[in-house]
Amino acid sequence: MEKTQTLQQKALLFCRLVFPVLITQLGIYAMNFLDTVMSGHSGAAQLAGVAIGSSIWVPVFTGLSGILMALTPIVSQFNGAGKKDSVPGAVIQSLYLGLALAVAVILAGYFVLDPLLHAMHLDSTVSDVARGYLIALSTGIIPLFLYNVLRSFIDALGRTRVSMFVTVAALPVNALFNYLLIFGKWGFPELGGIGAGYATSITYWFIAVITFIIIHRVEPFSLYHVFHRFPAVSIHAWKEQLKIGIPIGFAIFFETSIFAAVTLLMSSFSTATIAAHQSAINFASFLYMLPLSISFALTIAVGYEIGAKRYSDAKQYSYLGMGTAVILALLCAGGLLLCREQVAGLYSSDPSVISLTKHFLLYAVFFQLSDAIAAPIQGALRGYKDVNVTLVLSLISYWVIGLPVGYILATSTSLAAFGYWVGLISGLAMGAILLYLRMAYIQKKQTKKTVSSAQ
Repeated sequence: MEKTQTLQQKALLFCRLVFPVLITQLGIYAMNFLDTVMSGHSGAAQLAGVAIGSSIWVPVFTGLSGILMALTPIVSQFNGAGKKDSVPGAVIQSLYLGLALAVAVILAGYFVLDPLLHAMHLDSTVSDVARGYLIALSTGIIPLFLYNVLRSFIDALGRTRVSMFVTVAALPVNALFNYLLIFGKWGFPELGGIGAGYATSITYWFIAVITFIIIHRVEPFSLYHVFHRFPAVSIHAWKEQLKIGIPIGFAIFFETSIFAAVTLLMSSFSTATIAAHQSAINFASFLYMLPLSISFALTIAVGYEIGAKRYSDAKQYSYLGMGTAVILALLCAGGLLLCREQVAGLYSSDPSVISLTKHFLLYAVFFQLSDAIAAPIQGALRGYKDVNVTLVLSLISYWVIGLPVGYILATSTSLAAFGYWVGLISGLAMGAILLYLRMAYIQKKQTKKTVSSAQ
């Protein structure tokens, strides 16, 4: 990150931040995309099993990753304020926290997974695939959480291209092991959807090891000497990160878990409906990587400017990011309308699944605009370290409005399964409106503070 004077300079710097983050996010999501697509071509039951497994795992992972994501605004503000000596300790404490969270997830899964799947009354094959997929994935949880901490450190320094290169290098690894373990090629066992879990776990180990090496040996990361000292666990440092991270994590959890909850509620419909729903959600989530990447870049840029007390610059970055996201969302929505047939065909060769997927994708078009407004604002608010109100707004939008509306429409109208998607759209739209109002309030308050200081 560096100080900019004009809007054009900000736009160029922002593009340099966003593009690598976008490639990184697309790469990370491509792993889930490959899991879903390749599992789908080994059978509808395999796809449905991976869908159920992913729906349980994704909200847990994204919510806890949100806690670790708090390291980004912490490091960004340290750098903006010229307090670089404080960075290594913050990174190490975050690694300790990431390890503790990973172990907690594994232990919780041991006790909770079987009762949860049993309560869902799934087809036995779908249930077995979901269970096996999650157990396979659990072997990579520790390196995944540690990688997320190190990636937050790298991105906070504005070196987002490094994360991009690591992720791009990992994609062939993921694709290769998916091919070998899902379909049983080159003497490997044919594991179906369960093989996708092992392939993803292997990939998590790969990216974690590569990132550790880069931070230890490559400048400017090596100049921070992150791994030269390993101080004792600091409860004070954990409290600081948790104070920011828990609201971020729960806000993300409330958003992602509503999609997971809908998928779990879909278990009352046919296997084809579950598979089609998961296919459409998977592709809509793939498109979500655009506003999400802008969100991450805004956390870095806004956090840096706030640390340097340049409040008007932070505001300019906020609107620059939101405007960019809206333009991209309109382009994606148009492309999705034109190419629904081709997109549906990526996930399955079953005509009934393809037909249902095309219908679900029509609703996915409406996700784009709401996401384009809400996600960048969430990133900007994280840069401001304003996270508690965002948590409450997310809870209201998704769980008080979105899910109940979807449930009523799905169970009481002819929309059936599609009613859940109307509910999701309602929740996302309300979230976008409420978050915008919150950001405007924060920026107005800081403008008043700047004027008072000048006087």
